[in-house]
Amino acid sequence: NFGSAFIDNFMEILESLMHEKVTERQEASAQIAAEIVAGMIRGSKYWTKEMHDQLWFKLTPFLTTVCTNLSSEVVNSWYNCFHQALGDMDPRRMYRAIEFLLSLIKSSSTTNTIGETSRWTLIKSLRTFEWRIPKVWHTVNVYAKDLLEHPLNVVRERVISILATSLSHDVTLANGQSTRSPKIDVFLNETRKRLYEVIRTYERASIDRSDEVEEIDAQNQKALAFIESVIELYIKILDRCLQPIQRGMIELFPQLCDLENIVAHDENLQARLSLSRTSITTLHIQIPFLETFIDQIEYTCKSNKWHTRRSALEFAQYLIFNNLFNARSFAARIRKLVFQHLSDEQLEVRSVASITLAGFYQCSLIPITKKDREYFHRMSKTNYLTKVDGEKITSTENIIKRHGGVLGLCAMVLSSPYDIPEHVPDALMDLCEHLHDPILIRESVKYALSEFRRTHHNSWHEHRAKFTEDQLIVLTDVLISPSYYA
Repeated sequence: NFGSAFIDNFMEILESLMHEKVTERQEASAQIAAEIVAGMIRGSKYWTKEMHDQLWFKLTPFLTTVCTNLSSEVVNSWYNCFHQALGDMDPRRMYRAIEFLLSLIKSSSTTNTIGETSRWTLIKSLRTFEWRIPKVWHTVNVYAKDLLEHPLNVVRERVISILATSLSHDVTLANGQSTRSPKIDVFLNETRKRLYEVIRTYERASIDRSDEVEEIDAQNQKALAFIESVIELYIKILDRCLQPIQRGMIELFPQLCDLENIVAHDENLQARLSLSRTSITTLHIQIPFLETFIDQIEYTCKSNKWHTRRSALEFAQYLIFNNLFNARSFAARIRKLVFQHLSDEQLEVRSVASITLAGFYQCSLIPITKKDREYFHRMSKTNYLTKVDGEKITSTENIIKRHGGVLGLCAMVLSSPYDIPEHVPDALMDLCEHLHDPILIRESVKYALSEFRRTHHNSWHEHRAKFTEDQLIVLTDVLISPSYYA
């Protein structure tokens, strides 16, 4: 109400508060100073440009000194200062405050943990302007994206939060036009290229061990920091984005699967990586995006890394189950993909393919046909013994094919946990023939029979009517005989 008449009086009080000598009173003095500054900034919202210049000519040096010497005890007070001063304000009226906050990140980076963390904490106060400062968000992104591989986790957490907020306002409006905020697709495409190089660098460093162990370890630590940042950023973008999905999120999927082997040593990071992939499946995905996703899954399943292939197949389960109605038009492609990986060279991939197929059978995405059972039956009859120089040896290729057929039959049985469709008795009889196969096949058969017994036990008096007497004798012999429990 009195304009700039009392600026000098306030500045005199602020200086005395910030030079408090008594240690016990310094934190309280800083809080009072922060509240006074918030009032000065907020009270100047209707001032003329000249009055604003006069205020900030005196306020800027003071705030610069404060922000240079922030401690962990008072940083929240100064964050609240800017948050309260800028809350529900027109950014055009608060341009000097915004410029000051931007000057904090434009200054040279410091190795001081508290200083680096504090200035990014203050930048978070810009969130109150949301979509109304697109140019500012572009500037913040330029500086923030270079800190995704910062060695300090607490700094990365602040940067990730700010980046997610700035990208969350990328929205396509009803008239087809996009907002002027930073584009998620552009940002994630750049991140995808960086992540690709980081993965390759990490893998080379892990393989090419030399005498320069410390240098390699430093490279690995930097790579892991960036990987962890990308995972967390992906989760936060999904959480805060105002539109369900963007194409850049889908195109990053293969790299997220590639990370599976790298993060295997860290349970927490592995859980966050799994969450980053499964979170996107909870969104409603329109058919054009769903088709792109299936393209990416097919591409990822061609990887020469079995961890990557397994992750892609696990993801396919969540994606299809949560978008079942839209996914029906892609059933043929999904069936082909799963069938191919029943004969994957890696046991873990074959096992996931079997579980995935059982789920798709159960939800009727892929119908169970007589042709499928005959196909699996033929595969399961593949002879895994071959003669070389007159001696019988086990053929790895043939035993994988045989195991794939058995896993397909297991999927048919496990797809009906509470009833007995017409295909189940014959599939069970086929499985019983493999109880004396090599251990990989035998364990798969025992697991399927164990699950069948568990899920049908309570209503067996009704279910047994679906079997012939001969089939019941075989089942009784298999499920109760000592060899089953051995």
